[in-house]
Amino acid sequence: MKRRFVIYIVFYFIISPLVAQQLTSHKAAANGSYGFWLYTPEGYTKSGASKPLIVFLHGRSLCGKDLSRVRRYGPLDAIERGLRVDAMVLAPQNPGGAWKPGKVMELVEWTERNYRVDTNRIYVVGMSLGGYGTIDVAGTYPDKVAAAVALCGGGTIKDMCGLANVPLWIMHGTADRAVGVDASQRVVDAIRECGKQDRLIWTKLHGMNHGQLARVFYLPEMYGWLLSHRLSDSNRAVNRGVEITPSRLRGNIYRELEKDGRVKMLVNDGVSDSLVAAVGDKNSVSPEKDENVVREKKYHTIKKGDTLGGIAKRYGTSVKTLCRLNNIHINTNLRIGRKLRVK
Repeated sequence: MKRRFVIYIVFYFIISPLVAQQLTSHKAAANGSYGFWLYTPEGYTKSGASKPLIVFLHGRSLCGKDLSRVRRYGPLDAIERGLRVDAMVLAPQNPGGAWKPGKVMELVEWTERNYRVDTNRIYVVGMSLGGYGTIDVAGTYPDKVAAAVALCGGGTIKDMCGLANVPLWIMHGTADRAVGVDASQRVVDAIRECGKQDRLIWTKLHGMNHGQLARVFYLPEMYGWLLSHRLSDSNRAVNRGVEITPSRLRGNIYRELEKDGRVKMLVNDGVSDSLVAAVGDKNSVSPEKDENVVREKKYHTIKKGDTLGGIAKRYGTSVKTLCRLNNIHINTNLRIGRKLRVK
């Protein structure tokens, strides 16, 4: 029997400072693997409830040995801009070359040993080179990955039949000149040749180029889609109740993240307890109930020559406060045009 999908208001943008969330860097935590960032959500404690884990694999432009590059786009940048997601985010940095599924899984296992991870809900997302990595990781470990999203990539593993067991959303722009849409089409065709494609969603985004697909990482509905899947789901059915269109991606997504407010999202019946808690749990924070929530926010648009010290002086605050409000470090690169919260 097919699952029925219903609308839940289950996700909302962060409404308080990021002080309760943590972002830590690890350069040599797992011997022989990648350096990485690990984000833990607001309210997470090692003695509390386990949390889902989202693994983000970046594209070639972020490769190297400077971990700060990994925060230039993707889930970590979306969180810094105001997105709230009740899950851990593991964001490794590839020094160069193809992503190695075994090395990625070493980091997942390290996180499982050191944090309270819901092993029933581990997800992989990636773009471009990271899209290839997502396909390769999900296809290599279909019994570990609850769902995956691969953007404008392809795949290099020889046997792709394992992907037929994973709820998988592949997206590619038809105007992509960096990685042609045929790269994703070949993965889709390989899955179909395995004789089972009921867990696959294949979305061609007409007129979208390579860089535009990075906006998917800033959509709350993408995270809602991921988190609606579990390894324990009956038949591991894919959620087909969420749609991402070119018009959605052309909207002012970044501006949306700078505003407080709730967002309606389509997810499957039996949505995760952690997502429901974000808006329905009696212990969750709301601006009406928490007197410590800052109700009036103020932002500064970064211009050429700006420094954290200079911005702090201009608005009568401190560098430490700016770092806390924006969940950044003192040595974070200030990207021109980005909005920095100052109050």
